[in-house]
Amino acid sequence: MKALKATSQPTVLSAVIVSILTIVPAMANGQSFIGPLNKLRAVASTVPDNGDINPYGVAVVPQTIGNLTQGDILVSNFNKSSNVQGTGSTIVQITPSGGVSLFAQISLGIRQNCPGGVGLTTALAVLERGWVIVGSLPTSNGMSATAQAGCLIVLDSMGKPVETFSGSPINGPWDMTALDQGTRASLFVTNVLNGGVATANPPHVVNKGTVVRIEISVPKAGEGMPMIHSTQIIGSGFAEIADPNALIIGPTGVGLGKDGTLYVADSESNRIAAIPNALHRLTTAYAGKDVSANGKLNGPLGLAIAPNGDVLTVNAGDGNLVETTPEGVQIATQTITTNPPGSLFGLAVTPSATGVYFVDDTNNNLNLLSDPANPPPY
Repeated sequence: MKALKATSQPTVLSAVIVSILTIVPAMANGQSFIGPLNKLRAVASTVPDNGDINPYGVAVVPQTIGNLTQGDILVSNFNKSSNVQGTGSTIVQITPSGGVSLFAQISLGIRQNCPGGVGLTTALAVLERGWVIVGSLPTSNGMSATAQAGCLIVLDSMGKPVETFSGSPINGPWDMTALDQGTRASLFVTNVLNGGVATANPPHVVNKGTVVRIEISVPKAGEGMPMIHSTQIIGSGFAEIADPNALIIGPTGVGLGKDGTLYVADSESNRIAAIPNALHRLTTAYAGKDVSANGKLNGPLGLAIAPNGDVLTVNAGDGNLVETTPEGVQIATQTITTNPPGSLFGLAVTPSATGVYFVDDTNNNLNLLSDPANPPPY
């Protein structure tokens, strides 16, 4: 099933207990991470004062600096209040207890540096030195035919855009994860606009989606700006297709395992792929190695790595959270929303490693799934 665009205005989701949990007997990688997680609550609405909706990216702030507070959650919005895809310009900052503030409203004046303008995607990362990096895949009218290559926008810790990364091989940055090493960082970015997919008529699958590793320097505040040192396409040939409800369906969530394997939610092909040696490889792994396909996967979008090394994905097709071992065993599934499918994008593990944050773009909320016996501090 395809991802769906949010079509309703914000509503309040009351705290509920998740009622569906399936764990298979054979757990190839030890105890399930999501097994004990059965308390679901809405943390806060993700809608800022300007009315932007359709929350996509989720990232937890690692250090307090500037307007960023350690443990807060940043959420990027993809749509304007008029529900036009690829036009959202805001990042909200949410405290674990539910306080909401506007971290950034990115001025359209950045158009000259970001081909097509601003339409913030699921690609969102916060570095320890206070830099925030967010992807933009902009449209002029919410339709794939007007989608432009976009860019990565760099903001300082006060929420001010200070730099953009654009041009080949960045083309429709859709999601991102980062390895933060202090003075340097490795960004892993999925791209979904290659091969003319946006204007294909009639829409059809184009196997041109990519994963790009971008190496950047990371100065301290006041000592310069992040700069690109190298780019490398490490994945290619992923399925992409234009869709009137989802804009583009293509490789979405990415997460880096402890052994350097990059896991990719291959949304259109309904699989999880693995790119070995993602930190150092100098060639493409094409569409990666199959980790797991079909089964409980149903249009995987957001992806995160659990503390036990398992791969967590959220489905577009049925509102489920699925846990898969690196060996490909789908060991646990939870239903985390009963809203219409297609509402789950960004996903992040809590700093305490006892829960997950995720966004639901049907009701425009940030939610927390946690262990009631060991709740995250807030």
